[in-house]
Amino acid sequence: MITSTANQLVKGLARLRIRRHRDTTGQFLIEGRRPLTMADSAGVGIIQQLICRELGGEPLVADVPQIELSEAPFRKISVRQNPDGVIGVATQLDTRLEGLDTPSQPLILLVESIEKPGNLGAMLRTADAVGVGAVIVATPTTDVHNPNVVRASQGALFTVPLAVGTRNRALEWLREREIRLVASTPAGEVGLWEANLAGPVAIAVGSEAQGVSSELLAAADQRLVIPMEGAVDSLNASVSAAVLLYEAARQRNQS
Repeated sequence: MITSTANQLVKGLARLRIRRHRDTTGQFLIEGRRPLTMADSAGVGIIQQLICRELGGEPLVADVPQIELSEAPFRKISVRQNPDGVIGVATQLDTRLEGLDTPSQPLILLVESIEKPGNLGAMLRTADAVGVGAVIVATPTTDVHNPNVVRASQGALFTVPLAVGTRNRALEWLREREIRLVASTPAGEVGLWEANLAGPVAIAVGSEAQGVSSELLAAADQRLVIPMEGAVDSLNASVSAAVLLYEAARQRNQS
């Protein structure tokens, strides 16, 4: 059992909370029983499992080496306020657009320049609930392997087809597959309830601060606006995505 927070392995694993170190090693952390179990079921390459029995942890993944830690070094690696004693170390996901497979009539969520890991994780969670064909993270500001994306997604990071690329490459990918692009903007010409979201369509949601970029708006086949009845003129990015995706799902279920 590792008991020291100064242990070199512990220090190295704690650095996986930093994007530069994740990119250098090609590894990331999956914390919690549910996300780790879902990652294993999805075939994610889990290298090690870190166990803290003092916090109720126990091995979850068969045939994967386990390392036992006491509470102090485990908490140094953990990003949770109330950890459940289990963390997986995994190889990073293949997020190339070229490897993305979609159904014949796909509903795609195109997420542009999202800054907050919690918002990206929440969008993935909604995408899983709605049954989205894929999520494309265009011109990313936050890393999909950020521990807070993993936490906020509640394991949906491993259940929804996911790709990361530049804005231009994402647009090329959509055009190659004849998928319509619909962008959400306060200046949209069509209200959400009148918009056609059936058939092969990608719904674009922009950054928290700037919204959808002018480049994406110019490329969009349709620009829609979410009706707002109150004094507030905008919604949280992940809430906007949820409203748009559920309206798309409603229309598609009726067609």
